[in-house]
Amino acid sequence: MAGRIEDYALIGDMQTAALVCRDGTVDWLCLPRFDSHAIFAGLLGTGEHGFWRMGPAYAPGAEPPTAARRTYRGDSLILESEWDTGRGTVRVTDFMPPRDGAPQLIRIVEGVSGRVPMRSELRMRFSYGRVVPWVHKHEGRTVAVAGPDSVWFDTDVETYGKALTTYADFTVAPGDRIAFTISWEPSHKEPPPLPEPEQSLEATEDFWRDWVDHCTYHGPYREAVVRSLITLKALTYAPTGGIVAAPTTSLPEEIGGVRNWDYRYTWLRDAAITLSSLLRTGYREEARAWREWLLRAVAGDPENLQIMYGIAGERELGEAELDWLPGYENSTPVRVGNGAAHQLQLDVYGEVTEALHLAHMTGLARNDYASVLQLKLIRYLEDHWQEPDEGIWEVRGPRRHFVHSKVMAWVAVDRTIKLIESGDADGPLERWKQLRDDIHRDVCEKGYDKERNTFTQSYGSRELDASLLLIPQMGFLPPDDKRVIGTIEAIQRELSTSDGFILRYPTDGKDEGVDGLPGDEGAFLACSFWMADDLAMIGRVDEARKLFEKLLSLRNDLGLLAEEWDPRLQRQVGNFPQAFSHVPLIDTALRLTASGAYGG
Repeated sequence: MAGRIEDYALIGDMQTAALVCRDGTVDWLCLPRFDSHAIFAGLLGTGEHGFWRMGPAYAPGAEPPTAARRTYRGDSLILESEWDTGRGTVRVTDFMPPRDGAPQLIRIVEGVSGRVPMRSELRMRFSYGRVVPWVHKHEGRTVAVAGPDSVWFDTDVETYGKALTTYADFTVAPGDRIAFTISWEPSHKEPPPLPEPEQSLEATEDFWRDWVDHCTYHGPYREAVVRSLITLKALTYAPTGGIVAAPTTSLPEEIGGVRNWDYRYTWLRDAAITLSSLLRTGYREEARAWREWLLRAVAGDPENLQIMYGIAGERELGEAELDWLPGYENSTPVRVGNGAAHQLQLDVYGEVTEALHLAHMTGLARNDYASVLQLKLIRYLEDHWQEPDEGIWEVRGPRRHFVHSKVMAWVAVDRTIKLIESGDADGPLERWKQLRDDIHRDVCEKGYDKERNTFTQSYGSRELDASLLLIPQMGFLPPDDKRVIGTIEAIQRELSTSDGFILRYPTDGKDEGVDGLPGDEGAFLACSFWMADDLAMIGRVDEARKLFEKLLSLRNDLGLLAEEWDPRLQRQVGNFPQAFSHVPLIDTALRLTASGAYGG
């Protein structure tokens, strides 16, 4: 059985990523890209669907021992796990070198004390656990082949096959260092070069040290901010600049439920807010690469803007269910692809425009087509902002006039007006100023409940929605506006869990709710960070700091967050690690640091 979501560590090479459990098992790895088929899919099934376990030997039928300690080596993505056994202590170092050729996952076993018997169990299953590859020897190397894929396994210790699994049994003493590497290559090509694990380890450490040195944040939450930045960098597809929302699919928002989605794609919304955090912490090159990705993905067709694309800008992300996988803790269906790609979500226009505006304001080298794109987006919104949409949460129920979508349409127009006023673009300034006023008036008249002094989820509804917390952050209304304060307090009353975290919106258990789905979900972590931001903005800084630090305590021992927190089970749920959780962590840390609210 897979571990708890928070039991996993992330390693990656900025083109794909692996999840490593506390017991030394790699339960998830897609090769060669984030969105490729998994060769280890045990995370969403059983050991029969692929894994690679490395750790102290254990008795047949027993549970594999878990590491007593684990950490990342400094500010890097190099994982170090240590086991204390009755015979001594052993360390396993796991990493994926930034790619210059074949993708590799390298595991180095090091003896610390005593003499520790070790075992490597490698069970490769291609196509998300469905295909057993042909495993054989080729010039002294072990290779697994199925269709277009080949995975090469290299180590100096003797291996053997049993029950469609490749094993290695060995013992390590102090000073011993034994390396194991898997490398992917298209099956029709020549074998990948022999790995050089120690050189790759040194190069990987140098890469991360140099990258972190560019961080401009040196406040009291630096450890949490830097770990979040490293995570965001790991979720960036280096060849194109696209940023995945998470490296996993179908980790459930409710254990045993149906809210299981594939997040291995680039959401314009998630990527835009990631761009914002990177720019404000010194990472201009990543911001520039994302802007170039955006311009290629949207190309000359902003009227058909999608809410998400593949990591290279692909438009077709057809959704399918993998019925041979039983799902994480029996949470089905397991989905690949994402049918929400063609939804209408008007807020995306605002998110993209805000990101382009911030890039412009922070001095990112001008790109003329970025300005042209921004103008085209506003011309589209001019004709469509009054339409209902599926909104920020991608509801699969009826379209509605979501207040957040209208607010973000206002943001798109407002930021474009600022671009024109700066002299860097030409457009119908007075007409768009009137459009900005019209959208603002429409939201305040139709999306505000005067009796309860709160904005609502959609026009005419009584439900609340945590996305309303973004109203002051986007500048739609000032923080001291009574309607803003009333909305914040209403969300605290009606959408807070027993431990003070924030739900996205009400759900109806077994019945279909506003999102068109049965079941419930955990507290959406981004929304709780937004609440901390808003509390700081309205002067309740001590309360904001306490909520923020409570959120930090939800991170696993390696500083990673999934999408949501289940207050009933007291555990992380949803895809992991989640960009949409780590980005607002950074933003809130910056806001609290600027306010001096961290208590010294």
